[in-house]
Amino acid sequence: MNPEEIRNLSFGGLLDELLQDLEEKSYAKLTLCNYRRTLRKIDSFMVKQGIDVYTPEIGIQYYEIYIAENELGSSRQRFIFTTIRRLNDFYCGKDYQIQEKQKIDQMPRNYEHVLVLYATACAESGNKENTIEKKKRCVRVFFRKCMSLGCLDILSLNAACITRACLAIKNKDTLDVVRAFLIFLSSRGMLETDFSPLVPRYKQPVKIPETFSEEEVCRFEAAVNRSSDVGKRDYAMLLLTTRLGMRSGDIAKLSLDELDFEHEEICFIQQKNGEMLQLPMLLEVKKALTEYISNVRPSVAIKSVFLRHRAPYQGITTSVLRFATAKYFDLAGIDISARKHGPHTFRSSLASSMVNDNVPYEAVRTILGHSDPDAIKHYAKLNIEKLRECAIEVPEPTGSFKAFLEGERP
Repeated sequence: MNPEEIRNLSFGGLLDELLQDLEEKSYAKLTLCNYRRTLRKIDSFMVKQGIDVYTPEIGIQYYEIYIAENELGSSRQRFIFTTIRRLNDFYCGKDYQIQEKQKIDQMPRNYEHVLVLYATACAESGNKENTIEKKKRCVRVFFRKCMSLGCLDILSLNAACITRACLAIKNKDTLDVVRAFLIFLSSRGMLETDFSPLVPRYKQPVKIPETFSEEEVCRFEAAVNRSSDVGKRDYAMLLLTTRLGMRSGDIAKLSLDELDFEHEEICFIQQKNGEMLQLPMLLEVKKALTEYISNVRPSVAIKSVFLRHRAPYQGITTSVLRFATAKYFDLAGIDISARKHGPHTFRSSLASSMVNDNVPYEAVRTILGHSDPDAIKHYAKLNIEKLRECAIEVPEPTGSFKAFLEGERP
């Protein structure tokens, strides 16, 4: 179909044509189902808004509203954005691209100038580029809410506008950023009043990190078909997270120069904190990497260890790791319906295994590459055997409570 015919389709027809196009590009059935389920929500959004015809602007509007009103992790936000970008590119007749950086519409000049100053302050305080971009997205959501309420510049911000804007934002992470941003404005004299106390506070529940047992991890690894070329690649890259706890971003960016087979080490700069991490190249990891690099990996000039299986040969993205992880959990028959199941869960699983084997917390922190010493507090939640030692006996009931248990009426 030509672009003109595509633009004349109903939203349902547009979605069907997109999914057919992705299926021809060898997208997995699970991925296609996730695309359909995600994009179907735009159809409902259009109905509620009284919109009959889809345009790329509708998709972006839905995305911004949806992430502002829902508490989503960064990976889920990226997936939703990617699905909408695929839809919009298909709608506009653009050539298929593996990955594209998120494009954000600029705010009015007076708002954008302040946002640049805030980003500079965040950088000076040590925030990484990805963190700064996330904060800028959160502030833009807040700005748009304020603009819709009639506050067209920073100086017109007031208590009523800020309160109403914050009440319209459901994402707790966004509200935390807004609070810090308002403190920044008052500290720099851009606002006479510190409005940060108006931002609602939510008590974060204590979360026990999601983990998988050693038996489940072994089943997951065994589900990889190592007789196929794709399986050999997947096995090698997934062992880096199951056995060494590497982050998916570091695995995707791993270079051949960072593999030292002679000394059996893997040395790389971590994307998250910019610090060098040196990990032992375990025997199973070494075998898997050698098998993939020597017999499967295409002979191209690209330095990335892991490449796409089909031409054009380029370094993989983190989405390859996420989709592979979901695929092998399914093949292993492990129930993940109510559990987080991204590559990052293997870091928690590895930490849990180590602390329950009495590996010191500081050693666990070093192995997993955390720069923050307070990270060891996180691992204490995983030390189930030690927590059991802290449990106390339930006291014997006495007095009126004992009488109640024995059926006596007051």
